[in-house]
Amino acid sequence: MIPPLLEINAIHAGYRDGTFTPADLFSALIKRINDYPDKAVFIARMTDEEVLGRAQQLDLADIDRLPLFGIPFVVKDNIDVAGVPTTAACPEFAYTPDADATAVAKLRAAGAILLGKANLDQFATGLNGTRSPYGAPRSVMNADYISGGSSSGSAVAVGAGLAAFSLGTDTAGSGRVPAMFNNIVGLKPSLGRISTNGVVPACKSIDCVSIFANSAADAMKILGVAEGFDAADAYSRPAGNQALPAIPKLGILAPDDRDFAGDDDAAKLYEAALAKAASLGWALTEIDYKPFLEIAQSLYGGAFVAERLAAIRLFFEAQPDAVNPVVREIIEGAKRFSAADLFADIYRLQALKRRTAAELAKCDALLLPTAPTIYKVAEMQSNPITLNANLGIYTNFVNLLDLAGIAVPAGFRPDGLPFGVTFIGPAFSESSLAAYADQLHRALDAGAGAKKLVPHTAYTPSKSDDVTIVVAGAHLSGMVLNHELLALDAKLIAATKTAPDYQLFALHTAPPKPGLVRTPGFAGQGIDVEVWSMSPANFGKFVAALPAPMGIGKVTLADGSEHPGFLCEAHVLDGAKDITVFGGWRHYLNS
Repeated sequence: MIPPLLEINAIHAGYRDGTFTPADLFSALIKRINDYPDKAVFIARMTDEEVLGRAQQLDLADIDRLPLFGIPFVVKDNIDVAGVPTTAACPEFAYTPDADATAVAKLRAAGAILLGKANLDQFATGLNGTRSPYGAPRSVMNADYISGGSSSGSAVAVGAGLAAFSLGTDTAGSGRVPAMFNNIVGLKPSLGRISTNGVVPACKSIDCVSIFANSAADAMKILGVAEGFDAADAYSRPAGNQALPAIPKLGILAPDDRDFAGDDDAAKLYEAALAKAASLGWALTEIDYKPFLEIAQSLYGGAFVAERLAAIRLFFEAQPDAVNPVVREIIEGAKRFSAADLFADIYRLQALKRRTAAELAKCDALLLPTAPTIYKVAEMQSNPITLNANLGIYTNFVNLLDLAGIAVPAGFRPDGLPFGVTFIGPAFSESSLAAYADQLHRALDAGAGAKKLVPHTAYTPSKSDDVTIVVAGAHLSGMVLNHELLALDAKLIAATKTAPDYQLFALHTAPPKPGLVRTPGFAGQGIDVEVWSMSPANFGKFVAALPAPMGIGKVTLADGSEHPGFLCEAHVLDGAKDITVFGGWRHYLNS
């Protein structure tokens, strides 16, 4: 029997104890997808044969090496998957990419199995989910109501239990509003933390790839796999960790700034969330929300909308009638602004940033409603511009201010419709924000998804001073010396590859060990390695115990990041066998 709630640890536990196999899980999910009444969730699905084939090819021996071993996921259809058309919910725009988007490639390399590509508001323009020729996905809580957008199908897939996680994108709130409307977690990472290479842009300078999951713990695990510097993305940034206090001071809306579009039940649920936060020992302080709201309104109400036109300009000018009428009206509105108007808005934004900085200085993070209310599909379709704008008053400003955010379920109105709140903090504060979000999510007992099931996996943030180490041989998962890492409470962070200019040699040591060597100018495929994390004290113990000829130096990974890692002394390479062609120590031993 597959887990009632699709969480990574629960799925892996089932695989390990033999309760079900990957083929069992994916067979059940295929049936669940086929039976699900909302046929607007997917734009394209991987064939049953491909999904089951990938599941059957998995080797349980790899479960410790691959952090997403056999985990089912879905991606928004503005994100490339090799060989599958990318439509951005516009059939005339569609193209078939030769390669996966960087984020998709990383997830698949970590063992995740793709089920399909999900519906969205066309060209990721909207927060409601009704602007697609492929239909309007519905909230998993009530089919009369919108799913939220633009990452509509991605959120519904997780909320309905069709996938364990999904990728969306988030420019103005598209990774957060649908999370609220489907009672799941929505993580909007910092700008550039996950590569947007292979993603159809909405506003390229502030687009983010986002993550939907059933828990903060799962969202952060997926982030750990998907993140990393990517030279192919001009806006990519190396991941960092901006640690916030364990017991935070949270900025909240003053009573006069609370706008719930007439939804009194949502207002009460926000008040209840604040009370619960206070009961956790967190300090609450009111902020002046006005400058944040002005920034939020500028994203669509001023010259910044021109970036949406720039993203698809050639197509838009050639085939304007192929574009959804509401989306066309929004994007075409960019033509009324001049370059001078854009600079005027940039100057205004900079002035507003000074004001928001003063408010942010009063607290560690913000705790805001994710959206003021939820609308019926019919309501949204009858007033698409105004009601959509209402949904973004607490989300639109975040990327313009280079902040991170995570949305979590926060209870239900008397009619059963969901409410949610979002923690918003400095760039690269995702770990601390996720810890806050996980605590409040559990305290409010809102559960996850349509069935409101309580996540089993709690999130514990990694300590900001933890040290990473790259291992390439006997310390790999399941290898003869891996116990040395486990004894020091080390945690596996990622299975990845080195940069291309590394070679691997089999050394004459006991037990047998490889030597990892960087050779400038060498053009290889990279060597399979694992990244582990441990406390500085334990790192010191580990290094002190290393026997010659092994040493610690800097190892550059395929994503461009550098970490401490195993290197060997040059003299021991004399007579050593070059095993680079095998791609890694594990493959060499199995040859």
